[in-house]
Amino acid sequence: MAYSTPGQHTYGMNQQLRIAISGASGRMGRALVESSLGDRRLRVHRAVIDASSDLVGQPLKQPATAESLRYSSGWEGAGKLDAVIDFSSPQGLASALAYCLDHQVALVVGTTGYEQELQTQLQDAAARIPVLQAANFSLGVAVMQHLLRDAARALPAWDLEIIEAHHGRKEDAPSGTAIALGEAAAQARGTTLEAEAVYTRQGQTGPRRHGAIGFSVVRGGDIVGEHVAMLAGKGERLELCHRASDRGIFARGALEAAVWLAGQAPGFYGIADMLQGRLRVES
Repeated sequence: MAYSTPGQHTYGMNQQLRIAISGASGRMGRALVESSLGDRRLRVHRAVIDASSDLVGQPLKQPATAESLRYSSGWEGAGKLDAVIDFSSPQGLASALAYCLDHQVALVVGTTGYEQELQTQLQDAAARIPVLQAANFSLGVAVMQHLLRDAARALPAWDLEIIEAHHGRKEDAPSGTAIALGEAAAQARGTTLEAEAVYTRQGQTGPRRHGAIGFSVVRGGDIVGEHVAMLAGKGERLELCHRASDRGIFARGALEAAVWLAGQAPGFYGIADMLQGRLRVES
């Protein structure tokens, strides 16, 4: 949820957004560049990567011309942009945040795995610039989270299990998206995930504890991402499911977030805030 009320203004329909991608040579960075080519609302004007990379100074696309966008090692000379999308590293995010604060630029954060100190800096920055942070930029997942919140609130006595599947190279479990789903359901039921989560079951576990939110994890092959929230009652079961078959959905969602965020007042936002015009979102 946003820390401030989203602004009512929108970005000019005939004005093309100038955006930068921090972490442009990574898997998500490359997907963002590719997806941006077909989006007439915006144009990538800066592609920032780690200064130690051999790609610094190299063109993003071949064959290159004198006007080709090239990988940059930092923000010097970037000028005034409308939005920055960061899928880099804790160090890269800190650098992008500093640039955005200095130039009053909207910041979309997809980077994860950083310390609480940087999280606090992001939240403090939201008093001066619009910041949107998400663990998953799929619009479908955002809608699923909204629906699960309503279902968990309406069916408080039903057992809840969250099953997620990803490719075999994923190193963390459960996924950040599965955790976010569990947190949404717990909050809707007036509790916390810390109090209700059950992450492992083995041996003689005894009967299920009332109110528990269970997690099951699958890893294998090239599964992009699947999440199922199963609510089980007596004689019936409700399942909410989202399956991702194309990693491009995350890039498209992040670009959509950048376009929306560029027209907002300073504040700390999530994907749900961006969808307020399409869904009834309760605080």
